[in-house]
Amino acid sequence: MRFNFDIPEPSSEETLTPLSRSPSSTTPANDEVEWLPLQNHPIFSGATSSNNVPRRRNLMAWDGASRLYYWDINTQSLHRISLRFGEPDPTSVLAASPSKVLRADVELNFIVDRISINRHGSALLLEGSNGLRVMYLYGRSSSKDSAIICRTISVGSDLYLNTNNAIRTLKVSWHPYSDTHLGILSSDSVFRLYDLSLAIEQPEQEYYLQPVARGRSRNASSICPIDFSFGGDHLWDRFSVFVLFSDGAVYILCPVVPFGSVYKWESVLEIYCDAQTFGLESGSSKAFSNATLAISWLEATFPELARQAAEGGNQPALKSHPYALFHASVSLQGPLHNVCHGNEEDSEFKVTECEGRAVSFLYKAVSKDSILVTVWSGGKLQIDALADEIQPVWMVGNHPRISVDSQNRIVGFAMICETHFNEPSVVPSEQSSDKNIWLGHLPPLLRLGIVDLALPRKTETSSIISLFIDPLIPERIYCVHDGGVDSAVLHFLPFTNQKNGLDDDMRAPTVQSVLNTCQVESSVSSLYGFVALADSFGSCWIVGLTSGFECIVLGMESWNLLLPVRADKEKKFENLEENTVTGDATVISKELLTGPKVVIVPPTSPNPVATDSIEGRSTLHQYFKLFHENYVEYAHKVYFELKHHGPQLKKIIDEQHARLREAQQKLAKVEEKQEKLENRIDHAIETHGFLEERLLNLRNLPGIHKKPLSKAEREFKMELDRFRGLELDALHTTIEAINGRITRYSSSPQSKRPNQRRQIAERRKGNSEDDEISQLKSSIAKLSLVNSENTKKVKLVDSALRNRDGTNLGFIPGSDLMEGEGLRIQSGSHASGGTLTHIGDWSNSILAITRQETKDSTLG
Repeated sequence: MRFNFDIPEPSSEETLTPLSRSPSSTTPANDEVEWLPLQNHPIFSGATSSNNVPRRRNLMAWDGASRLYYWDINTQSLHRISLRFGEPDPTSVLAASPSKVLRADVELNFIVDRISINRHGSALLLEGSNGLRVMYLYGRSSSKDSAIICRTISVGSDLYLNTNNAIRTLKVSWHPYSDTHLGILSSDSVFRLYDLSLAIEQPEQEYYLQPVARGRSRNASSICPIDFSFGGDHLWDRFSVFVLFSDGAVYILCPVVPFGSVYKWESVLEIYCDAQTFGLESGSSKAFSNATLAISWLEATFPELARQAAEGGNQPALKSHPYALFHASVSLQGPLHNVCHGNEEDSEFKVTECEGRAVSFLYKAVSKDSILVTVWSGGKLQIDALADEIQPVWMVGNHPRISVDSQNRIVGFAMICETHFNEPSVVPSEQSSDKNIWLGHLPPLLRLGIVDLALPRKTETSSIISLFIDPLIPERIYCVHDGGVDSAVLHFLPFTNQKNGLDDDMRAPTVQSVLNTCQVESSVSSLYGFVALADSFGSCWIVGLTSGFECIVLGMESWNLLLPVRADKEKKFENLEENTVTGDATVISKELLTGPKVVIVPPTSPNPVATDSIEGRSTLHQYFKLFHENYVEYAHKVYFELKHHGPQLKKIIDEQHARLREAQQKLAKVEEKQEKLENRIDHAIETHGFLEERLLNLRNLPGIHKKPLSKAEREFKMELDRFRGLELDALHTTIEAINGRITRYSSSPQSKRPNQRRQIAERRKGNSEDDEISQLKSSIAKLSLVNSENTKKVKLVDSALRNRDGTNLGFIPGSDLMEGEGLRIQSGSHASGGTLTHIGDWSNSILAITRQETKDSTLG
């Protein structure tokens, strides 16, 4: 039964705070509100660090509008901060102070590590290592203080938080098309969907992942999931779930739709018409079967789809209904492989280009492209794009387990998701995609690039990298790691560039450092929170929370981020030419360079004219006037230009002299360093020659040219290994026991003490006693000789084993080493026979000593 979250009527001491209020209404009255820069907000300055620090945290969330949420780990409360963008400066972010405080109505018995908000900002996920809660962001005001008490529920506590159960959550995420559905990937390789409006303990949908593919090794990394991501707003991607495994393999679950989720009418109609056009009219029986299953699933999940499509209706959205195929389960499509060109094939046993193991995953739909980003523990990002569209695939005959209520309505189901064994893992790039549509083939991946963040290597733990999407520019991805924040920008998108008519070559992604918070003495993450903000005017900011609980706000450029490189180069050359021309013009004007104007002398009369006459004076006056207007004025202009541009010319000359002196100084430094460089080069050459000589000497060592062992040598080597592992310790113990018994017998005081019975026996035996004593002495001498020989042989075996471990050389039959000790090895059987002979000698010696001791005790 569906829960009704009714808010009680407010009492005299309680006031309601509905969710639908404007941002200004969430703060106190206007006369009490103070708008401060976000980085100067009091809630950040008063926070203190915690002793129990997890490896990964994100204590900040943004609702996509004007509210920023911050979880205070000291007070176990949530702060809701109202924001203003671009006031008064377009690059500033203002926050309302004081902030609104929200508290859970139950006590939290775990430390919150991460918070995330659903798409409409009505609920907040509180995630920790020992707990998982959802806080609804509405409630009643407390009578003790101004905090808002919010209803908080626990999700899957019987399954994940049980002390007797070893299942732990790997990734928890809100579904992008539902406000009440949570997706949880757990360590038991099961993906579950929870509907918080119906049941918070029982999952609505369960998908048991079985990544068993042909020719794939069954090691631990190939069957352990790490992360998942929901698909975006693109064809069947919106009904898909991408799962990442520890070995870097990516699998797809399609279709996966929460009950009651809402989708756009145009989006569902597009894939419905696509299945009818390309699937049902295909000549392949397999394509026809897959398209028929997809159409039946769409018509049952969205009952109004077929009627509206036939009538030509146009409604804004469609709501999904509970449905699952009774005779088939969703297939686990994967692992995805790269596109092959020509005869090149992508092998499953190909060595990966990234070191370590996969630790995180991100999916992002950018226009017509689906981007997959895989994070590796070595600090690299593997960026791929889907080269074909995703299609739904079912395993017919694999029946799911469906739960219904009293009215036979589906309330949940569980299914085992396996991979197809007959799926082609690699599709040639030359093969047309129209021929492969609705055949159930895997969508290939197109490698866009591998980004190396150049993170410092850690010996104890691998680098922790979290990925965030820019809310304004989908081509930009933020990478948050222990050293700070980096920005990776995608410059090439195959389908988007083709749609826009761009013929750019494939350009690798670029990475740029945005924030550096590297701490040498700290081994934990330097950022406890990160969020990207954007407004409707095209401005973008990133907000970070350091380990000291200090807030950092940085403005990000957006307008010139994706401009092509060649446009910048052309503009640079144009500016350079303009500066060159204008620089020449400012030094000397063009009028001065052309010289004075040509003076046209007035015509004179053919008859000579006297200078003191009226006509002569008039002619001289005209000459003087022309000379003054042209030559004298030109001289004044030259004088003025030279006087005016003199300081500028002097400045230019001084700058050139300064550059000349700087160049001379650099040349002098180069000359000084040249001698050092020559010495270093000579030393490097000498070292190189010395290393070559050592390499030649090492190549002449006998161990380099070793020969394979013969059959007898291999048998003897096996016997030595068995002898070293099992029998050597036993032989050492036996030899030590024999030496101890000999020493004890030789130093026994019984032969020195007077004994009456022994004296009587000696008198009775007479000469026979002397014979027995001499026999005993000879036995002891023989035993000592055997003991010394055995000791030498054991030392010989030890030295042979040490030589074999040091040089990896086998024993050669008939060598001097074995002949020196009188031990020749002809075959494995001969060696083993000799060993048995010596062991028999030791047994006889021990038996003789035992008899003698028994005899002595009898005499005593």
